[in-house]
Amino acid sequence: MTTSETRTTQGESRDDPGAGVDFGLEDLNEVLAGMVGEVAQERARDAELITCRLGLDGESPETLMLLGARFGVSRDRARQLYTRAVGVMVRQALATGVPDLSVFAQRYPYGRGDERLVRILLAETYATDTDIAAQDWSYLKLRLAGHDLQDAKRLAGFVFQRIAGWQQKGRWHLMPTPHPEDASDDVWNPWLKRVEWGAGTPAELPALPAGRIDYDDDGRGRVFSEKLGREVTFDTGLQARLLRQLDTSPRVRTFRELPAAVTYEVDGTERVHYPTVAAQFTDDRVVLFDVAPLAHAGFQVQRARAAAGRAYAHAHGWGWLSWTGSRLGVADLMTRKVNARHDTALTNLLATGPVSWPELQAYRDKSGLEMLDLAALTLRHDWHWHRGPFRLSR
Repeated sequence: MTTSETRTTQGESRDDPGAGVDFGLEDLNEVLAGMVGEVAQERARDAELITCRLGLDGESPETLMLLGARFGVSRDRARQLYTRAVGVMVRQALATGVPDLSVFAQRYPYGRGDERLVRILLAETYATDTDIAAQDWSYLKLRLAGHDLQDAKRLAGFVFQRIAGWQQKGRWHLMPTPHPEDASDDVWNPWLKRVEWGAGTPAELPALPAGRIDYDDDGRGRVFSEKLGREVTFDTGLQARLLRQLDTSPRVRTFRELPAAVTYEVDGTERVHYPTVAAQFTDDRVVLFDVAPLAHAGFQVQRARAAAGRAYAHAHGWGWLSWTGSRLGVADLMTRKVNARHDTALTNLLATGPVSWPELQAYRDKSGLEMLDLAALTLRHDWHWHRGPFRLSR
């Protein structure tokens, strides 16, 4: 059984969502990013649709409502345009045999069995915080792995049903069994030690969540908060897990999901980020939580979002924390012990210019470099890790 199969998802298991983080999913992403790059040469809108829907560039996947607003069409029309764009891209790849899709076939082999494939796909969804686009991601992975159209649709539908089922349970006690630490208030002890605290008197929490245009999108989960006396919405299993811990903890007085719209810049373009939640603890301290999967901690776009969230929190006298849902946090990556030869070799490579994906693949194949090693070095040296397509630069 593979590492992916030993991990399950959406709160259905007690395993660490950061366990087994490796380059496997990035290998898939880079093949797909190359395909989308080819699409962009003739159909720029199609390429943007695929990138934004799936989050190929390291951003969070966009809801169909947000995708529709981006292109000035309805939610249903956005779905149609995305489906058509993916269909054309997949048919061309399967017909020509270009690019090499063997990484997909090896990861999702035909004949492995429905339940095992669904478990793998769910685990990957949880580890990468991509629930919003889980069905689309699952379908695309299976098609590129060689599964026929109906088989891919059927299995992707199972993934969607599993996620949608627990998202709409209604109350926390109806959701999947909590992780062991959810039952103990000590869960906050290690996390509060990682908080980067601001100075001054904490500002009050906002009265209402920030006005996201897709707040009521059908793809988002909803659950009734006992502490707030109303429903709260979320995008992913990791977000739901954090909200549940806040709602059930006696150390938390109250909280507000999507407390602010924070602007940040990537490659000269201004974007908007909605931090997951701000929580006021019983000692009156307030923490702004940004949920971010451990596997994505080194991506430049994630770091830009984190910097904007941190600055916003500190300007309000709040603490800030990047919450990974894992035993490891971003602060732990900063102090991760990495073999000195990796540090030296990558520093030397970067001295001659940006490192490409083939160059990184060649180096990691001969050296044993792990993905968390690269994330740690990226954070430590303030390198720029761009994704989809990959580019590492100083």
